[in-house]
Amino acid sequence: MSNAAPTNAPVVVRFAPSPTGYLHIGGARTALFNWLYAKAKGGKFLLRIEDTDRERNSPEAVAAILDGLTWLGLDWDGEPVSQHERADRHREAAEKLLGDGNAYRCYLTQVELAAMREAAEAEKRPFRVDSPWRDRDPADAPGDAAFAIRLRAPKDGETVIRDHVQGEVTFANKDLDDLIILRSDGSPTYNLAVVVDDHDMGITHVIRGVDHLTNAARQAQIYSLLGWSVPEWAHVPLIHGPDGAKLSKRHGALGAETYREMGYLPVAMRNYLVRLGWSHGDDEILSTEKLIEWFDIDTINKAPARFDIQKLEALNGHWIRASGDDELFDSLVHLLRHLAHGDVVAKALAAGAGPKLRALVPAMKERSKTLLDFIDGGKFLWAERPLGLDEKAENLLDEATRAMIARLVPKLEHLPEWSAEALEAKVREFAEAEELKLGKVAQPLRAALTGTTVSPPIFDVMAVLGEEETVHRLRDAAH
Repeated sequence: MSNAAPTNAPVVVRFAPSPTGYLHIGGARTALFNWLYAKAKGGKFLLRIEDTDRERNSPEAVAAILDGLTWLGLDWDGEPVSQHERADRHREAAEKLLGDGNAYRCYLTQVELAAMREAAEAEKRPFRVDSPWRDRDPADAPGDAAFAIRLRAPKDGETVIRDHVQGEVTFANKDLDDLIILRSDGSPTYNLAVVVDDHDMGITHVIRGVDHLTNAARQAQIYSLLGWSVPEWAHVPLIHGPDGAKLSKRHGALGAETYREMGYLPVAMRNYLVRLGWSHGDDEILSTEKLIEWFDIDTINKAPARFDIQKLEALNGHWIRASGDDELFDSLVHLLRHLAHGDVVAKALAAGAGPKLRALVPAMKERSKTLLDFIDGGKFLWAERPLGLDEKAENLLDEATRAMIARLVPKLEHLPEWSAEALEAKVREFAEAEELKLGKVAQPLRAALTGTTVSPPIFDVMAVLGEEETVHRLRDAAH
């Protein structure tokens, strides 16, 4: 058995997550590969929520997945499809297979299945179900006993999967047992539901993780027995941690939501995720426009990719520097409002701290790797007086430096121009008169104005704070 070559129909792909949690990094990359392929080929990118596991699924998880895709900029065509709502259609397909003789009612009990499993373990052979009901006369069936519907899979020959990433993969049919397609409670199983949904949605290419490769063989059999054409396959490699082990939370296997809260930009996430398994020469910096132009499933690597948070951070720093100041500011405000939940930051933005933060963006973007660096560097803007000092700032503001600041304050009052350039000139003049190097004045100023010893350029800080706030903070520090 072989999967048939598709027609030259327009490309239609899908992302089909199970709503049991957030949009994790592997799922995000799968969605990105599908989205890029649709964009590259002028096709459609559809979204299906595989919500048949009612106990584990939740509306909150669905919302988190949709939110994660939206944040990543992966827009889909049409409305998301709910697999659960299509259960009647799945049962219809199962009944067709049954009516055509390509499936059968199986009355095996849980006790009988357990005995089969124990026998396989005792004989140290792989467990597979050989149901006696495959060829048994249905008239022998117990009257009102529960039954499942199993696929009457071919026993001889091979099922061949021709895969854009994995190459040609052959499965001996004798190793693929008659899988259940409809449970005894009437609920459809995963492999049947996926085939029916992909067929009805017109999916031409299935791009998903290599852990689904065996499912492809089972699904190809269902396609064939239903008389439907088989989509093209592309089973992409898994993502490993830097140590080569399976990716876990300790490696960075977090949700898209977490990366947003960590201050990463969607364009950087797209750039990084696509490089986990796909490449274009030695190019590291890849704009979304170039990705759409160059991406193809035939150039996805077969070997597992390794997740490296340092590389992601470096790429994010590049895209921060490449972003426009207004665009960065909008991203910052959006993140601040998302993180603040009505606390002092949100109040400060409402009170007018926004323009001050915007004014700092050009000075901060060259040294920031994430949006959190902007927030950390700009939090002095919404700090309330009297300013809290960290330990280093506290040590820096000793009796002598506080006295020096007290002498400087009158020099700064009523300057004809309050700008970074004018302030630097005035402080330099003061330092020379005090016979001090500029740094010996600038560092205590930084401590007094920001509460830390690390900040954007101090004269930019003073200019953004404005004369009144700067003088008030310096007076606080001088006492």
